[in-house]
Amino acid sequence: MKGFFTWFKSSTKVKRWILLILIGIALCLYGFAQILVAKELEFSELTFIIGEFVVGFVLIVIGIVFIQKRTLELLVQANITNTADKKNVNIKSLIFGKKLYENGPKVVVIGGGTGLNTVLQGIKKYTDNITAIVTISDYGRKTSDSKKDLNLLPLEDIKQSMVALADKEEEMSKVLNFSFTNKHLNGLNFGDIYLLALSQIYGNNAIEKSSDILKTTGKVLPVTLDEIKICAELKDGTIVEEKDKISEVAYDKVTSISRVYITPSNAIPAPGVLEAIKDADAIIIGPGSLYTNIIPNLLVKNVAKTIKESKAIKVYISNIMTEPGQTDNYSISDHIDALMEHVGKGVIDYCLCDTGEVTPEFIRKYNKMGSDVVEQDLKNVSGKGITIIQKDMSEIKGDVIRHNPDAIASSVIELICDDLKYKEKSNNAQYVMMNSKLKDQKKKERTHKKLKNKETNLRVKAQKKAEPKFRKKSKFQAKYKERINSIQHSEETMKQNRKLANISDKLNKK
Repeated sequence: MKGFFTWFKSSTKVKRWILLILIGIALCLYGFAQILVAKELEFSELTFIIGEFVVGFVLIVIGIVFIQKRTLELLVQANITNTADKKNVNIKSLIFGKKLYENGPKVVVIGGGTGLNTVLQGIKKYTDNITAIVTISDYGRKTSDSKKDLNLLPLEDIKQSMVALADKEEEMSKVLNFSFTNKHLNGLNFGDIYLLALSQIYGNNAIEKSSDILKTTGKVLPVTLDEIKICAELKDGTIVEEKDKISEVAYDKVTSISRVYITPSNAIPAPGVLEAIKDADAIIIGPGSLYTNIIPNLLVKNVAKTIKESKAIKVYISNIMTEPGQTDNYSISDHIDALMEHVGKGVIDYCLCDTGEVTPEFIRKYNKMGSDVVEQDLKNVSGKGITIIQKDMSEIKGDVIRHNPDAIASSVIELICDDLKYKEKSNNAQYVMMNSKLKDQKKKERTHKKLKNKETNLRVKAQKKAEPKFRKKSKFQAKYKERINSIQHSEETMKQNRKLANISDKLNKK
C-alpha cells in the first residue's frame, strides 16, 4: 500500500495526467448522458455533444500517453547509476542509454591541477570515453618517511583527477584522501596505499586498471612513468630546477620565464598515452598553470608530435586570470605564443576564452595577490590560424574565480557536433544525443546569465547607495565657475564700499 501512495507524490509528476484522464472521461460521460436524456436533438446540439466526445477522447489519449512516458522515466530514474543524471532524467534517457555514452566521442584532456579537473567534471556528462593525461611533476618534493620507505610515485594530481571523474565525487574524495593517524602510516592516505597495491599487482598499467575497478567515467593516465623534473630558465639567465620554486623565484627576481624543460628530456610516454591521442575526436589542452602543468606534458617524447598528426579537434582553454611569477601581464596571444615556442604550431585549432564578465570586486582581490584578468588581444591571435571562441565561462566558487565546467563542456561538444554535421552524420545517434543535451544546457546558461546580470545590477545599486551623495553641478557652473566667483566678489566689494560711503556721509553732516 505504501508503494501505491508513492505514485501520488509531487516528485513523481503523475497526478496531473491522472486528472487530465478523469476530465476526459467526465466529458465523454456527460456527452453520453445528454444523448440518453434528450428526446430530440437539433444539429447544433449534436455538434456540441460530438465536440465534447472528441475533446474528452483526446484528453484521455494525451493523459495515457504522458502517464506511460512518465512511468518509463521513473523506471529509468530508479535504475540509473549516475547521480548527476538522476536529477534531470527524461524519456531521452531510454533512447540515449549507457551504451551510447560508452560509444560517445573520444575526448583527451591534457593538463593538471584544478583546471584539468574542472574540464573532466563537465565532459563526463556527455561521454564515457575520456582520457585525462596528467603531469607527474612532484619529484624532488619533500615527502614523509613512510612515502620514502614505500618508494611511492607522486600521484596527487592523478588522485584528484580520479575524484573528478567519479560518479560520487565527495565520497570518492573522502576515501582516496583519507589520512591515517597511525604513526607507522604517518603522511600516507588511502589513495597512496591503494595505488601502491595496484602497481604491485598490475605494474605499469596500475593507474589505468584503477579506473575499471573504481568504475569512474573514463580513465586517468600519467603522461610518463619516468622520474622527471620540471626546470625553468628565467630571462635573467637563472636556472630553477624545482617545479614548486619556479613561480616564487621569478616573482622575487622581478623577471619572467624564458622557457621550461624536463629532465631527462627523452622521458617516454606512459602506456596508452599516444594511443589515446591518436584515436581522439577532441583534444583539450588546459586550463591550468601554463609552464608547470600544461607545457611539461607536451615536452614528453612524441606527445606534441602525435597531437599535431591527430585528426582530432584541438582546443586550448585560456586561463581567466594571470598567475604571479608565471604569466604576469600575459595576454591570450602570449599564452599561445609560449605554447608554440615550446612545441611548434599545429597543437591548437580553437582557443576558448572567457568574455571577461568577472565581478570587479573579485578582480581587486586577485590584484592584491599579483594576478589580473588575462588580456583578450584577439587581433594578435587572428593571424596564427586559430579560431577564437568567446563565452561566459567564469563562476565564483567561494572566494575564487573558476571556470564553469558545464560551459567548457558544452563549447567542446558543440564543436564535435558541428564536425559531425560537416561529415553528414547529423542522423548519427551520437550526434542526436549530444545535440539534445546541448539544447538543455543552453537553456540553463541563459538562465544563469540572467541571474548573474541581476546579481551584478543589485551589487552596483547597493554600491551607489553606499557612496556619499554630492550635489550635481550644471555644465554652466563648471564652464563659468571663475567668472561667477569674480562677479560675486565684485558685488560683495561694491556693497562694502556703499556702506563705507554712507558712514562717511553721516560723519561729514555731523
